[in-house]
Amino acid sequence: MQNTDIHIRRARQADLPGICAIEHELFPDPWDESAFRDALYLYPGLFFVAENGNGIIGFVSAGMEDTGDAVYGHIMNIAVRRVSQGQGAGSKLLQRIEFECMVLGAGAMQLEVRVSNLGAQRFYQKHEYAQVFMVDSYYNDGEDAILMMRWFT
Repeated sequence: MQNTDIHIRRARQADLPGICAIEHELFPDPWDESAFRDALYLYPGLFFVAENGNGIIGFVSAGMEDTGDAVYGHIMNIAVRRVSQGQGAGSKLLQRIEFECMVLGAGAMQLEVRVSNLGAQRFYQKHEYAQVFMVDSYYNDGEDAILMMRWFT
């Protein structure tokens, strides 16, 4: 079910406590506030929140990477509160970050996802992301990651 009351805007310092609350709700190895502060400082144009009448319900942060051969966006973190999942916030955040990265010259988007997070993998596949390869012991607890990409051209 799509919710048209979801608004996407650039993240601000004042949003960090709400972003951290979502991060701690969803992830077994959450980023701390200093990591989000660094992401906001380094990539202020690539950090967004989704909000509705109840406040911040999700966020996405990304960076740009240039391999010398290609430029791509790298989604560092994306999350939507459990109670708000399935209402379109994740798709809106993903579309916004992809657009912003394309404007900056990205030819593709990259992200890592836990091998155990099948729901997230299905979400990314629905948005045209494909598995590229596995990264052994990517997460702090030793779990492997799947590197997924979506090419724009």
